Amino acid sequence: PDLSGYEKFGLGNVKYNISRIHVTAVEFPSASISLIPGTGIKLMIGNASLTVNMNWDIRTWMFKDSGRSTVYISKVLVTAIFSTPLDNTGHTSISLTSCRTTPGDIDIKLNGKS
Repeated sequence: PDLSGYEKFGLGNVKYNISRIHVTAVEFPSASISLIPGTGIKLMIGNASLTVNMNWDIRTWMFKDSGRSTVYISKVLVTAIFSTPLDNTGHTSISLTSCRTTPGDIDIKLNGKS
């Protein structure tokens, strides 16, 4: 989905629009799954990365600009715990009990028309 809105900064409002958001790469170079007795499953993903491309547009009373942007997020650590209880019929269900994400580095490249 596109993102748009207004933000108030010192001299006035800034109108922004972020569109055509596309995830172009996802990497999970280090992942492990382990069982937690009596609880469920633990998933750990280390050193993950994500690349996202998007269009952006910004307008103020003083100027306007638009362009393309690439956001690269790296060195991400994700830890998720899933519970695996049995329902009344004996079938296993799965639900996310906890999830923690720690981002590492974020690199943003903006290409504008101005």
